[in-house]
Amino acid sequence: MKPGIHPAYGPVVFRDKAGGSAFLTRSTLAGSTDAGAKAVVWEDGRTYPVVDVEISSASHPFFTGTARVLDTAGRVERFEKRYGRRGAH
Repeated sequence: MKPGIHPAYGPVVFRDKAGGSAFLTRSTLAGSTDAGAKAVVWEDGRTYPVVDVEISSASHPFFTGTARVLDTAGRVERFEKRYGRRGAH
């Protein structure tokens, strides 16, 4: 890799606002804990930059198993019953 052209890549805490969970990973989003950046003290006692996200796999309905299944066949039948089936012309 060419030195000096890549963003800082380091540990960052992603905090889920919807579910209240947080996880530590590496990212280029918040490369340092500057005075203006938000930071959090993690379980290991170190301070890491934090990125707040609206939803993550911890709170998304698809990953938590609370996703609703849509009845597309019933919708098609209801549409055909209401408006009739068009024949080939």
